[in-house]
Amino acid sequence: MQYDVVIIGAGVAGLYASMQFSTDKKVLIINKAYPWECNTYYAQGGVTTARDSNDIDLHVKDTITAGATLCNEKAVRVMSENSIDVIDNLIKSGFEFDKDDNGELLYTKEAAHSTERILHAGGDATGRYLHHFLLKSTKHPMLADTTVIDLIFDNDRCIGVLTSTRGKQKAIYANNIIIASGGIGSLFDVHTNAKKISGELQGIAALHDIELEMMEMTQFHPTVFVSNSNAQKLLLTEALRGEGAKIEDESGYRFLKDYHKDEELAPRDIVSRAIFSYAKNHSTQVYLNFENFSNEYFQKRFPNISEKFKSLGFNVPEQRVPISPAFHYSIGGIKTDLNGKVINKKNLYAIGEVASTGVHGANRLASNSLLEGLVFASLASKEILRDEKLPLQKSIVFSNKLLFVDGDIDKKNELRDIMWHNVAIERTTEGLLETLEFINKTLNSNIGWLLKLRLITAKEIVQSAIKRKKSIGVHFIKES
Repeated sequence: MQYDVVIIGAGVAGLYASMQFSTDKKVLIINKAYPWECNTYYAQGGVTTARDSNDIDLHVKDTITAGATLCNEKAVRVMSENSIDVIDNLIKSGFEFDKDDNGELLYTKEAAHSTERILHAGGDATGRYLHHFLLKSTKHPMLADTTVIDLIFDNDRCIGVLTSTRGKQKAIYANNIIIASGGIGSLFDVHTNAKKISGELQGIAALHDIELEMMEMTQFHPTVFVSNSNAQKLLLTEALRGEGAKIEDESGYRFLKDYHKDEELAPRDIVSRAIFSYAKNHSTQVYLNFENFSNEYFQKRFPNISEKFKSLGFNVPEQRVPISPAFHYSIGGIKTDLNGKVINKKNLYAIGEVASTGVHGANRLASNSLLEGLVFASLASKEILRDEKLPLQKSIVFSNKLLFVDGDIDKKNELRDIMWHNVAIERTTEGLLETLEFINKTLNSNIGWLLKLRLITAKEIVQSAIKRKKSIGVHFIKES
């Protein structure tokens, strides 16, 4: 099976990349789960964009400030400068963002933004609306319920992928490969990610000596409803706080003022640590209070959150809801250039959350993630169309991999537990070393291939965290 382009992942980055190729190109989208099961689908807040050319410098500044100055400024500027065209292209293609009564685009503000520059759709269902639109718009076939278990190389040129579909393994060859597989949520006990997001491609990259960078930068969303039995928890969008929701303890005390002058609008890492620390030190439950919203506005602006909580027995916005931080976003990943090309490899690209473009630094600015996926999907696709190579007539002999063995589930759950307790919001050198010891011991045991990939990705995160001795952004080392 030979394609012009194989795209691994069917979220915002993968689908938008597919839209850039006309039907005269043979393009295949590989989806690990089913079309609707991805992080894009669950994204609530919106898509950031520079409102106009005059806002670009301020958007760049806000992004770098939130990223604790570790951002690649060139990459940030590329993202912001391309944001207007990407949004215009979506609108011209038929996507509808929310508008006011006069038909003007509605912008909202989220934490660490200096101005209102975030567009949303369906109130609090931007990801769902955008994902549905992209699925309808792509003209290329999708291979669903298929896991990419390895990349195929001829020296430094990526020539295909090894896949597993319902127990059958096969190679698929392509002139270009785009990795858009998402993040690492299932490595943690508590997260907001889609169930199948577990970081295998990052592990595959490490096995092929592909550089991973800033893997220690894992972002935790501060406002998540965790009182359900699933590992995937209910996200409460940043836009709620941007528009007036307040964080308080059991007695109603708004303790964030003791941690940062911007209180609810402080950067995510600060709010997450404040909630985590305050709840632990004061043995109290933390709540999100919506009393500033009228019932009519809340139902219209946040219809999905409203409906979900009412099904759980909460009378929102009149009633507050309990919250806690949870893993949300992987900032680091496969290192790329400004066009999404993987460093030191040919015909291989990485875009979206799986990639490290440098735009997020040590802490992602709210709602920059969907924008990053859109912009670098566009740039990577254009690079492929500019730099087409002659088809490579070659195949590689491979043997089937043992994907699972008995005991993998228990070891996977142990990994998720130790990552949540030792490599999450607050870290210690002792806890990181304990986790590294567990990972190495498990890697040397009898395990299946997929668990091995998860462990390798987790090891990259832990080793990067050990190397970074000082706290910065989302990476917080607590003195023992």
